Amino acid sequence: MADLAVLGAGPAGLGAAYRAARRGFEVVVLERAERVGGLAASFEVAGVRVDHGSHRLHPSIEPRIMGELTSLLGDDLQRRRRNGRIRLGGRWLAFPLRAGDLAARMPRGLALGAAWDAAWAWARRPRADTFAEVLRTGLGPTMCRRFYFPYARKLWGLEPEQLSGEQARRRVSAASPTAMLRRVVTSASDDQAGVFYYPRRGYGQLAERLAEAAVAAGVDLRLGTAVRGMRPGAHGVEIATDHGAWQAGAAWSTLPLTALCTLVDPPPPAEVRAAVDGLEYRAMLLVYVVLEAPRHTRFDAHYLPEGWTPVTRISEPKNYRDATGADPADVTVLCAEIPCDRGDAVWQLDDAAAGELVCDALARSGLPQPPVAGVAVRRLARAYPIYRVGVEERFAAADAWIAQQPNLLTFGRQGLFAHDNAHHALAMAWGAADALGDNGRVDAASWARARQRFAEHVVED
Repeated sequence: MADLAVLGAGPAGLGAAYRAARRGFEVVVLERAERVGGLAASFEVAGVRVDHGSHRLHPSIEPRIMGELTSLLGDDLQRRRRNGRIRLGGRWLAFPLRAGDLAARMPRGLALGAAWDAAWAWARRPRADTFAEVLRTGLGPTMCRRFYFPYARKLWGLEPEQLSGEQARRRVSAASPTAMLRRVVTSASDDQAGVFYYPRRGYGQLAERLAEAAVAAGVDLRLGTAVRGMRPGAHGVEIATDHGAWQAGAAWSTLPLTALCTLVDPPPPAEVRAAVDGLEYRAMLLVYVVLEAPRHTRFDAHYLPEGWTPVTRISEPKNYRDATGADPADVTVLCAEIPCDRGDAVWQLDDAAAGELVCDALARSGLPQPPVAGVAVRRLARAYPIYRVGVEERFAAADAWIAQQPNLLTFGRQGLFAHDNAHHALAMAWGAADALGDNGRVDAASWARARQRFAEHVVED
């Protein structure tokens, strides 16, 4: 019997397994897919290493975790300068925002409206705890109308008034015009502003190296092994998989919280089941367009928040790294992100139609259109959690029920129903390992403090 079974081999699961194994615990990792990384994995399209969308390792990562990753990846973990653009009012602006570029290129109407809203910020009061009201009160009507509200409709498929205020607090770090301006001004003198870290062989190299280090530390990594059910008990957890049964002293799950609740035996009571059923996810169509050109543009990503296209972001993986000699020289790949609902018309698009949708976005935004050599599509059923009004109560009910199950812990982006970055997921892994006592049990007080820190995470684009 293993001391610990970790469910899921994404960054959170691998990080926790690696840390626990290094302390001498016997650990098994059970992963349904045939590769590690989850949504942070990399794979090849036309010989180019690509990711599941746009991923970066942000410099706000905990220094101790960054030190461990640097030790594992060495020179392959590259420090890069961000070089994106965002389209607002028919114009391209540098993203992250830069003071000089804003002064020269920001549409006049947008600038005047934002200035007026900033001057009258003192008079605004929230009328409800919704995404719409939190941002209208903090940033003003102009930025909401021209940027945040159209983006929210695309990203989550709901009107801003239908989204909880928690969605704004977790997703928008600059809560006022003053805070936004301060960030833009100070970024010029901040050595860490506008930079990120990225592995030479794609973002998935982080998970791959963690997996290798975990196995070297003694972890039993079982890929292609789906969990079908589990029975937590006072003396351990029985886990049923499609390749047989496992027993462990404890189970740590990074599976989606909604899925985890369906696996536990005995199942949750009706009121918890209803709360779980009320937790929603936004799906995503990832469209990889292969272009017959060494590079598309010099930019790493183009953001399209406006409502005229369903595409929210187009990234070019080659521009995230220096992989000289590794990627083919005569082609590049664009990755377009298109939020949707599972089963809707966008979700069901074939490769050709999805490619046409992306090419239309390129044309209408004024981006180059080299000859297309191919299109590949991937579908993510659970790309983002949706924080509809009332989500706090639904999540709390599901989370509390899981917490009552002996020797069962849930964490990670999916496990805590959080739209977090990978460095946040790694912080959860380190926090779980820190709370693990020498007796193989999690210290409740330590884990509660870690959970409080996780609740303060704000997503970084």
